[in-house]
Amino acid sequence: MAVRIRLARGGRKKRPFYKIVVASSEAPRDGRFIESIGTYNPLPTTTEVHIDAGRLQYWLEQGAKPTDTVRNLIQQHGQQAGS
Repeated sequence: MAVRIRLARGGRKKRPFYKIVVASSEAPRDGRFIESIGTYNPLPTTTEVHIDAGRLQYWLEQGAKPTDTVRNLIQQHGQQAGS
């Protein structure tokens, strides 16, 4: 089972809010996930990103691969991401 760190969309129409989750690569975007490790809110003038650094590091060590978008969010906010 391949594990990915990706975004799960929440919020209402035209008002997106995302959870940063660890999920199987086969699970649907907003479906079942293993663990929620953070949030991302793109709407304020400065985007809000909150990530539990300890859990992020744990999942990267376990072999979870972040999606391109999540990797960019991690790099922009001073965390280290695996390739």
